[in-house]
Amino acid sequence: MTEQLEQTLSLKVLPQEPVKPHPVSDAEILAYLRHSAKFAEVAVAAEREALVLANCNQLGIEVSDDEWQAAGDAFRLERKLWGNTETLAWLEEQRINVEEWSQGIKVALLENKLKEYLFGATVDGAYISNRDNYRRVALSQILLTDLATAWKIVQLLREGEASFCALALEHSKGKQSQENGGFVGIRYLVELIPEIAEPLSQAKEGEIIGPVQTKMGYHVLRVEKWFPIELNQGVRQQIMDSLFDAWLQNLKTSHHEGE
Repeated sequence: MTEQLEQTLSLKVLPQEPVKPHPVSDAEILAYLRHSAKFAEVAVAAEREALVLANCNQLGIEVSDDEWQAAGDAFRLERKLWGNTETLAWLEEQRINVEEWSQGIKVALLENKLKEYLFGATVDGAYISNRDNYRRVALSQILLTDLATAWKIVQLLREGEASFCALALEHSKGKQSQENGGFVGIRYLVELIPEIAEPLSQAKEGEIIGPVQTKMGYHVLRVEKWFPIELNQGVRQQIMDSLFDAWLQNLKTSHHEGE
């Protein structure tokens, strides 16, 4: 047996040493983005940044040195980059230099300032007008690929003949829900796609909803808990992000229509 194994292994030995991994160039990375059809995704992010910078420049929105330094310190603290050694090692891992990292910090600050400039005064009104959309819900789901199985699971759950957690572990095709026994987290209704948010908005705690069809498949849903509505910092940021994204989309649409 040992002799046969040695003969098999000897046949696998290459006549030359295999090529060892090496850091790829920026040109190779760019080529990869193109041939893997990921270039457009990066281009969209770059266009967004360009729009932010151009509008900040036009409106005279700037970042002070103190704000810039504080944001950099907060970034390092969050990632446990306590000293220069850890920071430089992280920069090397990311393949960027200090100036490029600092520019990223500045762009993030400018975007937040632009959001506040454009929509800070309208957040309260948007919240009052769409208050129910900013309810938070603890949600579980089982994602399935065929309708018949989805209906069977709904029936089992409504008749109390099976555990939601057990069925999710066995049947759910969603990675997060399958791994966590169906639980997918605490979400704002506004974060969910309309097909799911609409039936959820009228549901009570513990209620089984579905099957709900989306492009991902058939969702069997359960509301674990509703949380009180309040305009906290998280909700405020969510509203501003939504308003800002809609504003950017309108800018792009207007530009394309004008061409």
